Amino acid sequence: MPNATAEYDYIVVGAGPAGCLLANRLSANPAHRVLLLEAGGRDNYPWIHIPVGYLFCIGNPRTDWCFKTESQAGLQGRALSYPRGKVLGGCSSINGMIYMRGQAQDYDGWAAAGNAGWAWKDVLPLFKQSENHFAGGSEFHNEGGEWRVEQQRLSWPILDAFREAAAQSGIANINDFNQGDNEGCGYFQVNQKAGVRWNAAKAFLKPIRQRPNLTVLTEVEVERVLLENGSASQVLGRQHGQALIWKARKEIVLCAGSVGSPGILQRSGIGPSQVLKPLGIDVVHELPGVGGNLQDHLQLRLIYKLENARTLNQIAGTLWGKMGMGLRYLYDRSGPLSMAPSQLGAFARSGPEQTSANLQYHVQPLSLERFGEPLHGFPAFTASVCDLRPQSRGRVDIRSANPADAPRIQPNYLSHPEDLRVAADAIRLTRRIVAAPALSQFKPVEYLPGQDLQTEEQLHEAAARIGTTIFHPVGTCRMGDDKDAVVDSQLRVHGIPGLRIADASIMPRITSGNTCSPTLMIAEKAAQLILSPNTVGASLLAKNPPTPRTTGHPA
Repeated sequence: MPNATAEYDYIVVGAGPAGCLLANRLSANPAHRVLLLEAGGRDNYPWIHIPVGYLFCIGNPRTDWCFKTESQAGLQGRALSYPRGKVLGGCSSINGMIYMRGQAQDYDGWAAAGNAGWAWKDVLPLFKQSENHFAGGSEFHNEGGEWRVEQQRLSWPILDAFREAAAQSGIANINDFNQGDNEGCGYFQVNQKAGVRWNAAKAFLKPIRQRPNLTVLTEVEVERVLLENGSASQVLGRQHGQALIWKARKEIVLCAGSVGSPGILQRSGIGPSQVLKPLGIDVVHELPGVGGNLQDHLQLRLIYKLENARTLNQIAGTLWGKMGMGLRYLYDRSGPLSMAPSQLGAFARSGPEQTSANLQYHVQPLSLERFGEPLHGFPAFTASVCDLRPQSRGRVDIRSANPADAPRIQPNYLSHPEDLRVAADAIRLTRRIVAAPALSQFKPVEYLPGQDLQTEEQLHEAAARIGTTIFHPVGTCRMGDDKDAVVDSQLRVHGIPGLRIADASIMPRITSGNTCSPTLMIAEKAAQLILSPNTVGASLLAKNPPTPRTTGHPA
């Protein structure tokens, strides 16, 4: 075992959205020595920064870990690509750039489940703290923060028509999805600055790269956390084949995401014994919930052929069209190259029994069979719809003690009957919107899954055939105080002093929308908890005196 190469006050593992923000906040005090470890490389690949470049980053081993799920019984045995950012900025370097908080009831639900301090009224100031909103400060927004939020820089008549059709179908227009209730239809606000992707590395690391108390190391794959007298004290990793150890004087914080963080815990001997023992890993601390509770948004990509419409399919299908897009972007950073993957959004209810919007639409003026393949040769748009509150639960587990071995990802999509019912209702709602008068001029014809599929059983089959991830895995190190929880409400790993987790893996339930900005909020909360423990802890105890755990974690 190599000796520790250096000592730091705080070690942050993973330079995705959460890790970048947390490193910024912890190093703001020059008395704190902070180390940020990233398994990927620098964010210097040009396609990261051109918004439409996500097409060249997802599935690219330079920027994506290129994970695959296990074969999914609920998806007719298909295994899905499972993109995760492999670069500074993490998934914020390859995602859809959509700024979305979710619904107030998401966070109120976390708090009601026993996680004090996580209600909407508690987290809204944390969202605002990092925000730099194009419209300036207000009750719901802030200016001057690091996380830039802007309006999109282009429009499409077909999307305007879809928005009108949604209104004709009972989904009202909305201008801001981020005030606590996102039900309605409107254009997404995006994390861009003047037509360029604004990732977490630009927002939180680049402005502070001269801080002498912050060290950022890339291409470091963390193998495990080492314990000393039961407390987390060191991190073992490899950089360019060399084994290295770093010591933390105060805390280690895992920000490696819903795939990476449970993997590090399991390789450290922290997790369910039934997973670890067959792999020859000593169980240092039994935590049965590590890797469980995996949730994700499964999207159904309905595609409609059009007439009398100009879409990206035609523009990008010719040399002149491609040249025109490039020239326009060079001129003023607008046009199709400035496009987020989805421009128009809608939040709706799948049926009258729903008490709030449980579906999200990402509507795009383009179509393709799957990401990484060429656009179709005919004019079309895609209405992608996902179930915001899936009931299916899965797992992420390591295959071996070697971090180079890809994890076993088992989302169990559509394994719950309620998810199948909502999927069928989502297809029917999409068809009602497309049949509205506002879209009639474009004569839409359903290309996928096919208008002839009408019965409940046929719609279930269609969902299984076309369903795919929209890249929002959460929940694998769940926050709570029951036997399957991994962290408490202050993000401390149960039974392991000196170790916290601050990323999307701690979500008890998935948020109602895109998950990048909620992950930043979690990191903002973690910084508050770490840097002001007495103030925060006292306020929590005053509101929620401690109660006995339902089932204890081993000390």
